[in-house]
Amino acid sequence: MPKCFQYRWLRLGLNALIAAATVSYPFLIWFSLDFVQPRVLALLLAGLFWLRFLLRESQASNQGLMLMIPVSILLLLAIAWSNRGEWLLAYPVLVSLAFFALFFSSLLYPPTMIERLARLEDPDLPPKGVAYTRKVTQVWSVFFLCNAAVSLATILYGDRWLWGFYNGFVSYILMGLLMAAEMAVRRKVRASY
Repeated sequence: MPKCFQYRWLRLGLNALIAAATVSYPFLIWFSLDFVQPRVLALLLAGLFWLRFLLRESQASNQGLMLMIPVSILLLLAIAWSNRGEWLLAYPVLVSLAFFALFFSSLLYPPTMIERLARLEDPDLPPKGVAYTRKVTQVWSVFFLCNAAVSLATILYGDRWLWGFYNGFVSYILMGLLMAAEMAVRRKVRASY
């Protein structure tokens, strides 16, 4: 088997592992925090993020997201140093705030995040499309800010089951519903131009 083929499969496997760890983060923390020191969990997650950073593909549209990986690694290393479990619970709040900052800053310094993604599919996006992507970026900014607030509220409430349920299930359902609604509206907007 050629080396480039092996490397591609290794990259796909590691990316799948990292994606699974990212999506299942709340459940990993909820189940293992009573059995494993927070330091160990944080170092394992930092290692996964480091691998993701090494396996990154350099794309201009991905730069903001790729910047979040080193920031995540630094946060996880700080959590490992403090060895405090409650900081692991705060990670979803920080991720939502980071996404909010990424989307909101793109409103201040266009092109917006959604416009960048839209231009991957349609490089000649008309002005109507640009205006629409700006509105969608505003909606996602509000979503991430609200998600961070609710996630923080689950930490302050002090029920780890509620924290895991919201951050590992409800927030993903809400995100999926927002994506589905946006796709339905996008079809109508696209048909108009």
